[in-house]
Amino acid sequence: MASARRQASPKDDSVHTGIFNDIDLRLEGRQQSCLSIPWSVDRSPYYQVKIPIVRLRRGTGPRLLLMAGNHGDEYEGNMALFQLARRLDVSAIRGEITILPMLNAPAVLAGRRRSPLDGGNLNRAFPGLDSGTPTERLAHFLEHTLMPAHDIVLDLHSGGTSMAHLPTSLIERQGGAEHFARMLELMLAMGMPYGFVAQNGAAAPTSLAAAARAGAIGLSGEFGGGGTVTPDSMVLTRSAIDNLLLATGATDAPVLARTVRRAQTELLQLTSHAQAIYATRPGWFEPARLPGDHVLKGQVAGWYHDFNRPDEAEQELTFGVSGVVLSQRLHAMSQAGDCLVQVAEPYEAEPDERKP
Repeated sequence: MASARRQASPKDDSVHTGIFNDIDLRLEGRQQSCLSIPWSVDRSPYYQVKIPIVRLRRGTGPRLLLMAGNHGDEYEGNMALFQLARRLDVSAIRGEITILPMLNAPAVLAGRRRSPLDGGNLNRAFPGLDSGTPTERLAHFLEHTLMPAHDIVLDLHSGGTSMAHLPTSLIERQGGAEHFARMLELMLAMGMPYGFVAQNGAAAPTSLAAAARAGAIGLSGEFGGGGTVTPDSMVLTRSAIDNLLLATGATDAPVLARTVRRAQTELLQLTSHAQAIYATRPGWFEPARLPGDHVLKGQVAGWYHDFNRPDEAEQELTFGVSGVVLSQRLHAMSQAGDCLVQVAEPYEAEPDERKP
């Protein structure tokens, strides 16, 4: 197995590119360190972005990469994975577990969706660039070094500061039939009340597409929203992680909870921009429904107000499809292009998934 230590070449030996670290994927036991990204800033010409990484290995078995903080304002995954890194004992695992609890560290520490260093959105940056910005370098390292060394990648998300999101597990339709079937199996094993399948294509700039290109099973989920956490969102996040560890055989007992919560997962899908309502001008959004509500095409989704035109009545917005409200904008004030609401439709299996 290749080491995660960055391998320099005669054309790639600058201290100003790539990612440096002292984690060796071949070692047994526990390692704790940082990924370091050189990036000169005004106050510190030799500054390095520091990203915490914890690595456990015990013999052979499943190889899991667990990540949170891809976006910096989504906190359930950060809290749960930092806790997991503290609680996991190498003697209680089977195989390999690599934990990145604060993946996009600059964004997390700033409480922003994107990195304040370069404005980069990590989940739109894959496959990345080894000599690029910090966000591009991190995406490149993940897709070309860490992900290929693991069988399963879990990337934990939520709606962030601006969105309320239905708690769901998430996969993308990636890979062949066998690969997708395993993704679907593990997503259901996470035990979330809802799960949805996104159609983003093999070349998508997302972490799940990157995992598939690296030969790994990519799993994700949206566990809350609003730039905060709740008791329910934390229970669901911890349970989903424990359920995945148990389902893969990486652990034999829950680590984050005494008992895990499992639900019968209702499968949903997003296949088209027609499932969303977007603002077409500046205004203020008043929703009529909540995430989780079942709605019908043509029903009122909300109203759009224009405070600059006091004599103009609010605009009535209606759903373009029937389904379940998946996410909804939390900030009333909106600009043209802002997504106001998404409706997920029931998942329909592809022909190669249907049994004869």
